[in-house]
Amino acid sequence: MHLTRRGMLAGTAALAASAAPPSFARWEPSESYPDPAIEVLDPKFERLRIFSAGVERLATGMRWCEGPVWFGDGGYLIWSDIPNNRMMKWEEATGSVVVFRKPSNYSNGNCRDRQGRLITCEHLTSRISRTEYNGSIITVCDNYNGKRLNSPNDVTTKSDGSIWFSDPPYGIGGNYIGEKAESELPANVYRVDATGQVSVVADDFNRPNGICFSPDESKIYITESRGNPNRLIRVYDVVDNGTKLANGRVFIDGQGGNPDGMRCDVDGNLWIGWGIGSAELNGVRVFSPDGTLVMRIRLPESSANLCFGGAKRNRLFVTASHSLYSLYVNTQGARMW
Repeated sequence: MHLTRRGMLAGTAALAASAAPPSFARWEPSESYPDPAIEVLDPKFERLRIFSAGVERLATGMRWCEGPVWFGDGGYLIWSDIPNNRMMKWEEATGSVVVFRKPSNYSNGNCRDRQGRLITCEHLTSRISRTEYNGSIITVCDNYNGKRLNSPNDVTTKSDGSIWFSDPPYGIGGNYIGEKAESELPANVYRVDATGQVSVVADDFNRPNGICFSPDESKIYITESRGNPNRLIRVYDVVDNGTKLANGRVFIDGQGGNPDGMRCDVDGNLWIGWGIGSAELNGVRVFSPDGTLVMRIRLPESSANLCFGGAKRNRLFVTASHSLYSLYVNTQGARMW
């Protein structure tokens, strides 16, 4: 993407002018290397850790952080602060944090499409939206067969231009992260193709949540956040020229706490935001492609989602309860657009 596109979303950032900036709290880094917050559980994966890199807290003061997405062409990160009905922006060059969009329709998950445009899950409008280069916002999908979606939660894109998203009813369950309403559809996982045609790709979830493709797009991982008896992550084979799912099975069970948003690195390791339980569970867990837990990153807050960014896609950004964290790692995020 050319640098001239970095202004594609600038219009919405102007909405920050009248908003109070988030407060900052000092993040105390580890006093020595390696950072004890980073725990490698399998020696074969020691390579994922950079000895002299520690966890950093970049911003705090939000109510509930979600949906980080990196804009390398502009050098900034955008994420959702759901209950505050806004999206935030962190600039790498200056470290400044401003309100990117308010109101945001109680946005949740975000990603970019293959043209680099911002794709957003919105609770209030029960839709997937797309922000065009000129800053205008259009609806990608807000219904299935004429029935309103629930509250799209997390979203990802595929190289064929399709958009895949989960649609649990969390945002319409009350008036804190959306607006209370009755469900018109089951909690499905959907695919929107490049022509706008919508199809259900998974209808066997209680509450689908995080969603992520493997690097070669042959598999897709989906969080089941109301699994019985455990919260878990399922994996499916992507079949029929990348249009359908088959052979769904459990990849990992919840192992306590709550797995949420996730991303793959270039080797297919799955990095998952984790928490909502004891403090011991808060942070990030990393699983190898065979489902083995190989690393943990401990944080003081429950972690909802994450993404890779930075100039080399080797900086992990984590949206936790009230804060944004980062960590340089010795791998790269799988390219997503």
